[in-house]
Amino acid sequence: MTIPTNLLGLSPAEMKTALLDAGVESKSVSMRVKQLWNWIYVHGARDFAQMTNLAKDFRALLEGKFTLARPQIVTEQISNDGTRKWLLRSGGQEFETVYIPESDRGTLCVSSQVGCTLNCRFCHTGTQKMVRNLTPDEILGQLFVARDSLGDWPSTAPGRKVTNIVMMGMGEPLYNFDNVKAALAIVMDGDGLALSKRRVTLSTAGVVPMIQRAGDEIGSSLAISLHAVRDEVRDVIVPINKKYKIAELLDACRAYPGASNARRITFEYVMLKGVNDSLTDAKALVKLLKGIPAKINLIPFNPWPGAPYECSDWEQIEKFAEVVNRAGYASPVRTPRGRDIMAACGQLKSESVKLKAKDRIAEMEASRLAQMPG
Repeated sequence: MTIPTNLLGLSPAEMKTALLDAGVESKSVSMRVKQLWNWIYVHGARDFAQMTNLAKDFRALLEGKFTLARPQIVTEQISNDGTRKWLLRSGGQEFETVYIPESDRGTLCVSSQVGCTLNCRFCHTGTQKMVRNLTPDEILGQLFVARDSLGDWPSTAPGRKVTNIVMMGMGEPLYNFDNVKAALAIVMDGDGLALSKRRVTLSTAGVVPMIQRAGDEIGSSLAISLHAVRDEVRDVIVPINKKYKIAELLDACRAYPGASNARRITFEYVMLKGVNDSLTDAKALVKLLKGIPAKINLIPFNPWPGAPYECSDWEQIEKFAEVVNRAGYASPVRTPRGRDIMAACGQLKSESVKLKAKDRIAEMEASRLAQMPG
């Protein structure tokens, strides 16, 4: 049995090709793409029956050849502070996404991979071996699941609940560049999900050769998981530093396209007791970032079972923040969110393992059949 093509994640050109291959007449295919784009990305249509302005025979063709399947929700947890975490399954693998509501915004933390190769010592995801990259439909599917659950359609309506997206979930986005780029192009498409580039942030641990390309081809805001000011410390807690040293990383930040006082680069700095939280470290951080339009997010370490570190004392975090603030940098201390459901920064993990190709195909087919009506 042929597995239907998921229209989620296809670019307009790819959707056009898919429709032509399915037998749609070439003279009407551009109009059909526009109609589908609007139904999928503005209205969040879950099935083709909802598309009432499309001819019945065209809807029948769509139902036979295509799908709008989201990832399957395995579990949904809601924290005491309103944070939501979904464990999702797609293609036989599981990954997590987190929604963080605040007074002035609603941020969705999106995963780009199942597992991770970077093995950052303070990060729970880093204890899970890399399984695979997520595809554009799986990356976008996290936003669709959140908006479905929150009643956040149409995407153009005022008062949207998901106003910001951060590629800070499981995985390193720049190691899945093409799929992340394809998904974010749709997220930032003005005729679709319509989030501005300033409301989309890509976070990297420091894949230096890809940073310039990300600025040129994606153009989102940039966040850097820095976490240390000396190479000998960062080599341990963020091992990619052994390949791309701090000085090289910061040079790439200085050259990041579009970086300005209006579009500052965010530097993430997790506070680890006795490791990177001295006032000497704070002064060195200020010196390192000189000349970069920067904002510094100080993140109290969020513990997880077996974690090798402790969170810095609150008094020490405040002293550290004071040094950075006095130097003229915004340095908010991020309030831990969703700790009670393991949804806080650095706590995401799933139990997925690599599957053989034939097993993955079988899982995908089983998932597809489970989502069919009747």
